[in-house]
Amino acid sequence: MRVLFLGDIVGEAGRKTVRRAVPVLREERQLDLVIANAENIAGGSGMTPKIYAQLRRSGVDACTMGDHIYKKREIIPVLVRDEPICKPANFPPEAPGRDHMIVQTKDGTSVAVISVLGRIFMRPVDCPLAALDRVLSELDKSIKVILVDVHAEATSEKQVIFRYLVGRVSAVVGTHTHVPTADATVASPGTAFISDLGMTGPYESIIGRRIDKVIKTTKTFEPFPFDVATGDPRLSGAIIDIDEVTGRARSIEPIHLDKAAIDIMAGPAATDA
Repeated sequence: MRVLFLGDIVGEAGRKTVRRAVPVLREERQLDLVIANAENIAGGSGMTPKIYAQLRRSGVDACTMGDHIYKKREIIPVLVRDEPICKPANFPPEAPGRDHMIVQTKDGTSVAVISVLGRIFMRPVDCPLAALDRVLSELDKSIKVILVDVHAEATSEKQVIFRYLVGRVSAVVGTHTHVPTADATVASPGTAFISDLGMTGPYESIIGRRIDKVIKTTKTFEPFPFDVATGDPRLSGAIIDIDEVTGRARSIEPIHLDKAAIDIMAGPAATDA
């Protein structure tokens, strides 16, 4: 089984990049599943039902979220429906949404996807380790392929969660910082890991936001809105090869495509319209 996990999709530039690249990648790389962190997809913060539907039509099978999950309240009805989208599992039980999701590949293989929020430099939430223990204990034992998105600031915290889960899940991937890391690995007996998948969005920016606005606020403390940038759109994530029988990862390959590479792969950009 080959799974593409995309890092945080940011704004319109990220959406267009996904629409152009994912259908081609699915075919060229023989992908069985595409999962994306989508908490920054609508104007840089949150997601709407319309954008969720567009993302699904683009070839994304399932979405994880993060600390901005409720920034667009209109997404709540989608979260509480039987849709392949989930909230962080260490949110309160009363928070709208499911704490994990089960998605199926075309051949009928069931895959569990779980998200947790980190606690270092993040909003107060329950212990991610305890939340993961709870969800894993509730999963049907027949489900072997389990993917975990750790939406967190600190690489150390992401590594703690990875090491805690080695041998218990297929892959642990980090999101939230929007900066791809160079530490992709597979730990024995078969748990893949990367601290951060990076951002699918505009790289001529400061983690997706307009450079001039961020610098001006940094220098003056004046509260300028951090508008989403548009320049240098790229796709960032990782392709994970997993034995669907055992649930053990064989390899993890970071993927980082700029506009030129996507143009070569997908053809003229007129499809953006």
